[in-house]
Amino acid sequence: MMPPGGTGMSTGMNTGMNFAADSAHVDVQATVVHGGIHYTVSPGSSPQEKFEAGVRNLESDMAGRARQLIDEAVVSRYITNQVCFYWLLAMLSGRTRHELSEEETARLRDSERFLPLTGDDSWAHGVRIIRRLLESAGKSDADIRVLAGPRVREPTPVAITGSTWAQAVTGTVVSVAAAAHIGYLLLQNGQVPSLLAYLLSVVGGYFGARDGVEWRFRSGRRRAKDLEYAMATHRRITAPPGGFAWKVDQRFDYYFAKYVPRGADREVWLTRTAGIRRSMRDEVVDVYRETRIPVEKINWLIRHRVGDVRKRWENGTLWNYRQELGTPWRAKGTAVLGALAFAAGGVWAASGAVQADPWSAIRSVALVVAAGWIAAHAWLRIILERRRHAADESERAELLADGHAASARWRERLADKPEDREMAAWLDYDRKVLLNLALEHYRLKMSEIIAYAFIETPSRSTDRARLQGGPWRYRKYRLLTFLITADGVRQLTVRLDFEDGTFHDRHRMNYRFEAVAAVHVTHADDDERTFELALVDGQKISVKVIEPGTEELQQGEDPGTVSEATLDAAGLHHTLHVLEGIAAEGKAWMNRGDARSEKRWPPPQDEEPGP
Repeated sequence: MMPPGGTGMSTGMNTGMNFAADSAHVDVQATVVHGGIHYTVSPGSSPQEKFEAGVRNLESDMAGRARQLIDEAVVSRYITNQVCFYWLLAMLSGRTRHELSEEETARLRDSERFLPLTGDDSWAHGVRIIRRLLESAGKSDADIRVLAGPRVREPTPVAITGSTWAQAVTGTVVSVAAAAHIGYLLLQNGQVPSLLAYLLSVVGGYFGARDGVEWRFRSGRRRAKDLEYAMATHRRITAPPGGFAWKVDQRFDYYFAKYVPRGADREVWLTRTAGIRRSMRDEVVDVYRETRIPVEKINWLIRHRVGDVRKRWENGTLWNYRQELGTPWRAKGTAVLGALAFAAGGVWAASGAVQADPWSAIRSVALVVAAGWIAAHAWLRIILERRRHAADESERAELLADGHAASARWRERLADKPEDREMAAWLDYDRKVLLNLALEHYRLKMSEIIAYAFIETPSRSTDRARLQGGPWRYRKYRLLTFLITADGVRQLTVRLDFEDGTFHDRHRMNYRFEAVAAVHVTHADDDERTFELALVDGQKISVKVIEPGTEELQQGEDPGTVSEATLDAAGLHHTLHVLEGIAAEGKAWMNRGDARSEKRWPPPQDEEPGP
């Protein structure tokens, strides 16, 4: 109703007036309401409706109301993996853990008991991540850079249409009734030979159908495997560069090229496993694409899958599925003999029935043939589809168990992984060893060294890792050592295998101070940093301190900070300071350094003789 003289719209503030009396019930009172009200629920709402309303409240930043509604659903024992996920989000949304009450904190700790997970879907994966984050939040030194757990593609659900079931049931009922009528006619007329043929047809049909279905399933599944594993390389579709699928492609290509079986030709290996490689790649992309997990966290899984293919190639079991899915000759023989017995016995029994009652028998035989044909085809589709799904589930369970075992082994291997400060200390020890080797080779004493400097660069095609905000650490380094003496610069370059602590490929250079023409670092657009030392005779010493595209940043990281940390850890700043001074001043730089040293550490004065 509009107030007297109202127009229903005004330029001022709208006002509303409601009046309720007697048994009137007011659910909502508002001046302006747009659309349906879906944030509240009626008193008799089901737990599922309360949960869905709670999710809508949470999505609209009404966390308090969301907590209440979702918690009511949980108390009513409406518990799914999705409910567990949103219950945790509602409990934590908009609050730090310090803002939680003691009761809420206790419930969070106890949530695994009253909110158990079932299965391994995406909701369960999200719940586990949240719980691990909560667990690590109370540990200042916790490392939450977890490995991504093994995931396997879910089998395609059983797809059987209602019409197929209708054909199977109706055809079975009609054909059984018609066959029973044929048997009745034979029994009524006492045709014993025809009755025996009738029974032979039934028994032969049962065994022929049983083993025939098995034969059909095995041969069809083997053809599907052959088609999957024999995909030609020209069918490969290149993923857009830089994306998740492209990175997975790179990892599979890298490990298949690296893990060539013993005694196998590389080209033969890559060609014959192209289909397997593509199949595994597609599965990994499919199950991890939407999880926003970086490829680095599933490198272990890709490496394990490729290693397993190599192992099966070496022991000759890579194509064992063809033997495993082959149909035994006994089953084939039973299927053929059963079909012959069914056909021969059926014809004999039908002939006897026709002799007893021609028109009735002909009608029943026609129904058996037509309805039986329809029912057989429908049941074949149903049985094959169920067998396919069961086989897919079995393969998935086996693959998932293998993945969990590999994950456990890898986690055990990483359990005693060194901390970043330990790796920095080990690298410093390697520098000291290298410095000592350089001194021994050039037959110098430490007192003869005016200054020394190092540059650490990654070796080609080496693994790398880092902590968030920290410098890159590599499995293999290229180390450059510069010894500054009164006679000039002594340079020793080696390749360091950091895991073994061994030096390889040593290279030495000597040049005078005056030979150093320029020293600088170039910074490319792709963030590649290159150190260059130019000599007056035209020689150039060029090394890449930071490879292009290695700044794979975590959320909240600044690319400049990471680059500076890596350059600092590589010793580049100190080395530039020393070599730039030499390039600019030559031997005068050394003399000035000696003068500064004398001022800082004056030589001891002779003591005056005592009285």
